[in-house]
Amino acid sequence: MAEETIQQPKASEKPEETPSDLPADSDISQKAKALGLPFLEKAPKNIVSDVINIMPQEVAEKYKIAAFERGKDTIKVAVINPQDVDVLNALSFVAEQKKLKVEQYLVSDSVFQEIFNFYGGANILVKEAFESFQSKAQEGEAYKESKKSALLKQQEIFKDAPVAKLVEVIISHAIDGKASDIHIEPLSKDYRVRFRVDGILHVSLILPKEIGPVVVSRIKILSNLKIEERRKPQDGRFRLTHSGKEIDFRVSTLPVIDGEKIVMRILDKESGLAQIESLGLYGLALENLKLAIQETYGMILFTGPTGSGKSTSLYALLKVINKEERNIITLEDPIEYNIEGLNQSQIKPEIGYSFASGLRSILRQDPNVIMVGEIRDGETAELAVHAALTGHLLFSTLHTNTAIGAIPRLIDMGIEPFLLSASLRTVVAQRLVRRICEKCREEIKVSETVVKNIQEAIKNISPEEMKKYNLDLSSDLHFYHGKGCEICNGTGLKGRVAIYEVVPVTNAVKNIIIEKAGNERLIEAERDKMGILTIKQDGILKILLGMTTIEEIERVTEGSIALTLEGV
Repeated sequence: MAEETIQQPKASEKPEETPSDLPADSDISQKAKALGLPFLEKAPKNIVSDVINIMPQEVAEKYKIAAFERGKDTIKVAVINPQDVDVLNALSFVAEQKKLKVEQYLVSDSVFQEIFNFYGGANILVKEAFESFQSKAQEGEAYKESKKSALLKQQEIFKDAPVAKLVEVIISHAIDGKASDIHIEPLSKDYRVRFRVDGILHVSLILPKEIGPVVVSRIKILSNLKIEERRKPQDGRFRLTHSGKEIDFRVSTLPVIDGEKIVMRILDKESGLAQIESLGLYGLALENLKLAIQETYGMILFTGPTGSGKSTSLYALLKVINKEERNIITLEDPIEYNIEGLNQSQIKPEIGYSFASGLRSILRQDPNVIMVGEIRDGETAELAVHAALTGHLLFSTLHTNTAIGAIPRLIDMGIEPFLLSASLRTVVAQRLVRRICEKCREEIKVSETVVKNIQEAIKNISPEEMKKYNLDLSSDLHFYHGKGCEICNGTGLKGRVAIYEVVPVTNAVKNIIIEKAGNERLIEAERDKMGILTIKQDGILKILLGMTTIEEIERVTEGSIALTLEGV
């Protein structure tokens, strides 16, 4: 049974010549053709540690076999000697142990070496850092006469080349892998390094217990934080250049039960600042939002949980209206991206500079447009409403689950309904979902139950709106997924797109706010009457466009689409 899980040449395809008669490495395609195998001319640019480590390093080195890509139930393996019996036995063992189907790819010695090098990097640096740490710790015994000299010795360890290089490699791998955050966290026996890629955390590296605190301290030095302070959280920033680009890092430390956790948010200005056209806004939602930002006064609110892309959307809108004739001032915590032409101010609650006090000061700065990072309390909400009523266009965010839910939430904060109805222009809800990888996207079949549920969910969407999405539903519905490839590291997903619900505050909605205290069900009925898509409907249309999957929309929205995929 094990042999059946390994791709081997069929009997009819086996060459008559012996392995020594096969073409040299310089013509790997001929050699692969003779063996009836696919081949790799070049090594993949990036192989994640979870994939490369499927094959133990000593096994890879001994038999010249290395995993480079993983699918749902398959693993692609680079092989130099596919006819070697020992190699086939090793592959059979891995196939049985991991419950994966092995696909062999013929490679030259040079390509194999490039793939094998992915075993090195961080793992080698961890070993060097550990040895260096032990050496410096032993030397440090002689410095115990004074606390000052001990501290100096400790700082030498943190600046030591292997430790500094290890931190550099961790950061470099995160940037190259398009991660948004780096988590370094203590466990009971070691430290775990995880990257958040497209909203999902993946383990990248495991550090020895002794090295973890040294790495954390090195990052604290880079961020100009107190390395000896481990009892309370700290926040800092630093900047470095990677591949010719300046990238900022927002650093947060947190004391936890097993030590000190550190999270670094990667702020790449070039990839982080999006154009409004690339956000994922379509149809009536895009039209309503464009109309809202052309107003001279009023409040535009974005809602959603942390990490749903609210700040990215706000920056995109501010870029559209960022003109010389406008004075745009922002209050942020923290300032994620520095945009030329905007007056961006960082709040500091520890010195009494909060959103509320900052908003009071901003109103004396003759602004046209104000962006408040978040409305957290009644005082900020009241000031924001009054600013929106006195000739200012105000953008902000609110943590509610739905767009319409922002209205009763503001009333609960103490805002009078008649003031809210006069100031609020548009409420937006958004979530982020992962995109299907463009390279390995393929059509799939889904159950009749799923098709019926989707048809029911979108039956009230007008033909005009469908046309704006470039969808023709007169024929069968089509569904897609990514089968996994080297570009998406076998996940089938690459990048993210937002799904939206954009609700304009019309006269009918204003009347509900005043007369019915913002009753959610009445506003929902009015939204449906206007033909506004819910966030789930927008997500379903993006499924039908082949942009994302049913699983992704179910992950971030309420309710089930009765997910039952056939043949997957």
